[in-house]
Amino acid sequence: MTNPLSHTMQPFDITGRMRVVFGEGSIRRVGELAAELGARSVMIVSDPGLIEAGHFDVAKESLQQQGIRVESFHDFSDNPTSDMVDAGVRRAAEVKPDLLVGLGGGSSMDCCKGINFVYCCGGTIHDYRGVGKATTELLPMIAIPTTSGTGSEAQSFALISDAKTHEKMPCGDPRAACKIAILDPNLTLTQPTGVTSLTGIDAISHAIETYVTRRRNPMSVTYSKRAFELLSSGFSKVLLEPQNLAARTQMQLGAHFAGMAIERSMLGAAHAVANPLTARFNIIHGQAVGMMLPAVIRMNAPVVGSLYAELLQASGITASPENAADRLACRVTDWLIEAGMATKLSDLSIPTETFDRLTGDALTQWTGTFNPVPLRHDNVLGLYQSSL
Repeated sequence: MTNPLSHTMQPFDITGRMRVVFGEGSIRRVGELAAELGARSVMIVSDPGLIEAGHFDVAKESLQQQGIRVESFHDFSDNPTSDMVDAGVRRAAEVKPDLLVGLGGGSSMDCCKGINFVYCCGGTIHDYRGVGKATTELLPMIAIPTTSGTGSEAQSFALISDAKTHEKMPCGDPRAACKIAILDPNLTLTQPTGVTSLTGIDAISHAIETYVTRRRNPMSVTYSKRAFELLSSGFSKVLLEPQNLAARTQMQLGAHFAGMAIERSMLGAAHAVANPLTARFNIIHGQAVGMMLPAVIRMNAPVVGSLYAELLQASGITASPENAADRLACRVTDWLIEAGMATKLSDLSIPTETFDRLTGDALTQWTGTFNPVPLRHDNVLGLYQSSL
């Protein structure tokens, strides 16, 4: 089994842009940290569920105690769209904030970044699809994740769906990186079971995909491996014991480290083939990517089998380069079953006659260009067929 990537890593040139504040109860420091950034007017972008959970009020009170004016925007959903970003920009025009706070899951943080792009630079979010499209400095942003999944707080990208086509648009720029990320594991205790499952599988997929991309480098693989170690240890525990704070902490830090790895090495084919399932059939992202990941792992095996063996070793499982991919793929499937999630496309009634169209969509996805095995029509179609 050949493995040309196992001893070859890409050069890197990375500038640290973000302060990370971790610890139980650290959300109560948001006012202090905002004041250090000179904030006088803040707009919090958070989904309505965070109000019910009480997290929004805690953040608001902390900010107000520093004499900071606080307004908010809540009108967006799990997959923020270009229309929702536009609504947020209109709200920002009323508030005139000098700092943004993204509080919630990946949707809150991505929507906050999308608003930041358009509010500061004008146009629509479509103008910032790709990398480096910002035309001026953006507002400073503090990210406070309440789920353990996307790692968006660690990334300079926003993932926004086109309101009409539902296509996911990655919009990235170094100036969109958060100034501060607050990681408070207490916030993740309020996640519903379904959210814990979906975000956890998403984080696991990030750790696995970033470890084998064409852009892997000494820094990214350090984050990927540590992320996988933490996530593989914590995932089953949080499913069985939702109030286990130690396991929640493992998941939160694992998701964050996986986000750091994405920022430095990007993703791969599992995300490329999952995104069209979300766009065309409204399959939740964590479900889509988790379901497609085993097939991608097996496809990549001839090239990166020894790298998968390294990942398994980090979680205490010994495997050879020849059987590591199958063992890892089976482990992912086991996690899906534990979480009560679908393991096959047929479980979700995805018609086989759509596979050609899904394949065409997948081949346009930017993440696929970083996969260790180049994507073609035949092998992408094969991924959908083998996941049936």
